[in-house]
Amino acid sequence: MVVKRFSAKWVFWVVFVALALGALFVTLRPDPVWVDLAPATRGALVVSITEEGKTRVKDRYLVSSPVSGYLHRLSLEVGDPVAPGQLLTEVDPMPASVLDARSRAEAEARIGAASSALNSVRQKVTAAEAEASLAQKELVRLRALSDSRFVSEDRLQQAEAADARAQANLRSARFDEEVMAHELKAARTRLEVSAARSSGNGEVERVPVKSPVAGAVLNLVRESEGVIQAGEAILEVGDPGALEVVVDVLSFDAVKLASGIRVHLNGWGGPTLEATVRRVEPVGFEDISALGVEEQRVQVVADIVSPPEDWQTLGDGYRVDATFVLWEAEDMLRVPASAIFQESGQDQVFRAIEGRAERTAVATGRSNGLDTVILDGLAEGDRVVRHPDSQLKDGARIQER
Repeated sequence: MVVKRFSAKWVFWVVFVALALGALFVTLRPDPVWVDLAPATRGALVVSITEEGKTRVKDRYLVSSPVSGYLHRLSLEVGDPVAPGQLLTEVDPMPASVLDARSRAEAEARIGAASSALNSVRQKVTAAEAEASLAQKELVRLRALSDSRFVSEDRLQQAEAADARAQANLRSARFDEEVMAHELKAARTRLEVSAARSSGNGEVERVPVKSPVAGAVLNLVRESEGVIQAGEAILEVGDPGALEVVVDVLSFDAVKLASGIRVHLNGWGGPTLEATVRRVEPVGFEDISALGVEEQRVQVVADIVSPPEDWQTLGDGYRVDATFVLWEAEDMLRVPASAIFQESGQDQVFRAIEGRAERTAVATGRSNGLDTVILDGLAEGDRVVRHPDSQLKDGARIQER
């Protein structure tokens, strides 16, 4: 009877101590770390750069005034079609100024002087013609005598030189006559045009301004009529059906681009368009970001290769989101990029195994900032900690949120 009581007492205390130790263990055991888990999956991965760009007409033609004068008002509007050689507007050249009494007297005196100079040159022409005729007759006579050997070779050569000199003097005199005739005409024209201008009888010769190409009006620089200087811009024309996309890319990203790289165009209000890089500008420029940060950017030009009917509503200067495809693969094992960390130069992840985090070394490939390719170390379906922090240790208990 005493033995039974003794055994029951020991059993009670053993059970009590075991429960106490169990409660103490549960109390002192660290709580599991709450984590987000993500599976390793297989699928397509695209490495790309996305920047904002805009469309522009490939060939723009700035039409300017050919002369200084008075520009007539344009009847065209932005978007109106134009054909090669189509009349866009006209310019009245600046009219000649009216001569005052003194200028008119000087102009009349110039006419008289030019007329006298022309008469003088004509007399010189007459004299030169006589000398040339005489020299030619003398040369013919001496050549006839030279056949009978009555004239020396030296004398014949002198006659030939005299004839050539006389002919040259005659041509020079005739050129002088033409010059003086033009000067007389110019002097008379100045006086006649001024007289017509003062009486209001002068005819205004309008200079037409025509379209150089087929296309549409892109911009009206001068819409209203008024005085315009030679070379001043009037309007821009171009073919809105020949568009290209210009994207300002950070120079850090521009070095990764090259001609022929595929581009996806989105965010313009229509379907995704395909394009290819045609040119990466060799010169960068400085730009200020929306946050006020100075950035070095490079212009990249891409050609749209999608069928024209897919982007008929696109126009010059429209905004688009351009995604440059640097690399892509169809079937790759991938995990979230945030799950990968480095320790001692080795990429690692925390893999979830039976409620604990196991540090696992992995070999990584390409990454697009969201997902990273896993080349070795994981299998499809393995679950990894999405955002491991400093509290997470190898073998630590974890609890999925």
